[in-house]
Order: sequence, then structure tokens, then C-alpha cells
Amino acid sequence: MSMGVRRWVCGAVLLVALTPAGAADFRSVAENAAVLYDAPSVKAKKLYVIGRDYPVEVVVVVEGWIKIRDAGGELTWIESKNLSQRRTVMVKVRVADIRQTAADNAPLVFQAEQAVLLELVELTGTGWARVAHRDGQSGYIRLNQVWGV
Repeated sequence: MSMGVRRWVCGAVLLVALTPAGAADFRSVAENAAVLYDAPSVKAKKLYVIGRDYPVEVVVVVEGWIKIRDAGGELTWIESKNLSQRRTVMVKVRVADIRQTAADNAPLVFQAEQAVLLELVELTGTGWARVAHRDGQSGYIRLNQVWGV
């Protein structure tokens, strides 16, 4: 094993060891179009492109690269510079109700269809999250209706 590979493996193991169990790290794509690769190198095979605000789960961080999991569960690599700390979520049900307060009987603010991206404003700790649509409307959505939390 070369010294570079050994350092990379040791760094990845250390990162995993320091990550709290069960604590998922989500970020969003910062660029209008970001290329995803099959390995952490611009010389690796380009797989596809994802757009701004798409939520991804961070799996491993390696010098300028991040291995991510997308909403479909696929693992790929992205350059670190293409991700933001900004949190977004993706609606994973056919139609999600966004309510005025975190309650099933609260007035409906708006509905969002499957694959719509919403900004994550706040996790309530009650099975709901406060979200905002890019048109300015905001409200609460059940966590089981979105991916990215």
C-alpha cells in the first residue's frame, strides 16, 4: 500500500471514528451544476450532474472531496467546493402538506409535490421540521415526508 493511500485510509478511518453514531451530516449542492464521480479525482469517471440545493448526505471527507449518498441511496464523489452547509430537504411522497404549525390538524399553508426542494429552517425535535419554499412560503412538514434530515 502506498504512503498516499495509507494516509487516505487512516484519515477516513479517523473521520468515521470521530463521527457520532447515528448523526447524519447533510449538506446541499452550492453550484448550478455539480459533477458526480465514481472516485475522488477529476480524472475519475463522470457519472452525472446534480443541481443547486439538492440535499446530500456526507459519508466520507477526503482532502477536497466528499463521498455522498443521494436520495436514491447511490454513493458518489463530489468536489468539496461544490457543497454548501445550507440545509435543504426533498419531498419524497407524492404530495406533502406544509402546515401553519407542527400539527396534523393545523391549517394548510401549501402543498409540495414529490422531488420539490425546500430549505430546512429548523428541526423541531417533534417529528416535524420548519421549511421554506423558494417563493417565500413557509410552514411545518412531517419528517417522514422528506429526505435530507
